[in-house]
Amino acid sequence: MDKLVYTAATGLRAHMAAQAAIANNMANASTTGFRADRVVFDRLNLKGDGTTIEARAPTSEEVTDADRSPGAIQLTGRPLDVAITGTTAWLAVQASDGSEAYTRRGDLEVAPSGVLQTGDGHPVIGSGGPITLPPYQSLTIAADGTISIVPQGGDANAPQVIDKLKLADTKGSDTVKGLDNLLRVRGGGALPEDLDARVQGGAVEGSNVNMTQALVDMIENQRSYEVQANMMKSAKEIDESGASLMRLPS
Repeated sequence: MDKLVYTAATGLRAHMAAQAAIANNMANASTTGFRADRVVFDRLNLKGDGTTIEARAPTSEEVTDADRSPGAIQLTGRPLDVAITGTTAWLAVQASDGSEAYTRRGDLEVAPSGVLQTGDGHPVIGSGGPITLPPYQSLTIAADGTISIVPQGGDANAPQVIDKLKLADTKGSDTVKGLDNLLRVRGGGALPEDLDARVQGGAVEGSNVNMTQALVDMIENQRSYEVQANMMKSAKEIDESGASLMRLPS
């Protein structure tokens, strides 16, 4: 009986984790550049030592990656906003641990220190590391990611090139999305720059979460959870029936 309970319990745990991933996707439906998490279920086959048979069939769950499909482009007219065109190029940023990571979030802003960062606070990487901007009166970002400014009090007809956004190519590389919504190379390392990548200024890319599909996934996951809960209820009833048979009449 414990085998049925164990199998049902692992199924409940897996569906609870899936429900958390679906809820996280729905919560980020309006987050700029967000990529929806994907959850994969699998059955674990247990093997005995030759003298015993493992009849349990636990379930495993794992958020393996993210949906890489693009989100909708939204025009903002803001000079610091950029939307990356295409699906394989990502913007290089510095993660909280100092490593290079990648995002599609293009709502850039300038920190009080002058560091160019994404809307969630990750420094944007340029040709030689994080980009720092001096005070300026106007700024433009070209289609290839080149950042030019007109310094305060400078000639508006003579902009100065400051740096260039690093747009990395993920095609052919083994990358995985982390809990901080950043993409990384599995096992560490940095992606090569994609010289053909282009950005659209004055626009941002929205989340790629499909709310209709997310609601359907949530309902299906809840039904599967109920099946696992009913299995535990059935195991309890079978156990109680077996125990009653063992009772001797008084």
